[in-house]
Amino acid sequence: MSQEGVDLETSLGYLLKEASSALRTAMEEVLRPLGMSVTHYSCLELLSQRPGLSNSELARGAFVTRQTMNVLLQALERDGFVTRPAEAPVGKALPTRLTPSGRRSLEQASAAVRSVERRMLAGMTEAEQADALRALKSMVGALRASGG
Repeated sequence: MSQEGVDLETSLGYLLKEASSALRTAMEEVLRPLGMSVTHYSCLELLSQRPGLSNSELARGAFVTRQTMNVLLQALERDGFVTRPAEAPVGKALPTRLTPSGRRSLEQASAAVRSVERRMLAGMTEAEQADALRALKSMVGALRASGG
C-alpha cells in the first residue's frame, strides 16, 4: 500500500460502499420478479410513509435526479400505481399518492426487501444490530453536520 492511498482492506468507507452495492444487488434480485427496481420500490415506500411528496422530495429520498424521478412517476401513474393531480394545488409541486394497486404492489415488494434485510443481519445478535444502526446513524449525522 502506498502511503498516500487508502488500504481497502481496512477502509470503513470502502466497506460501506461494498455493503451498499451488495445490498442493492440483493434487493434488485428479489424485486425484479415483481417488475420493480430498487428506485421503483423506494418511491412506493416513501409515498406509503409520506403521502403527497413532490417529485423533488421523492428524488431526494430515493437518491436519484428529479428527471429520473419524473420519468418513473410518469410510468407509475400510467401503470396505475400512483395518482397526481393535473394541476398543482399550491405552487408547482404535484403531490403524489399511492393507489390501491400501488399499495398491493408495495406489500409484495416490502416482504421481499425484508427477506433481504433478514439475510443481511442473520449473523448478528439483536444487540449487534442495534449497535450497527446506532453507528451508521452517527456516521451519517457527522458527515451531514460537517457539510460532507
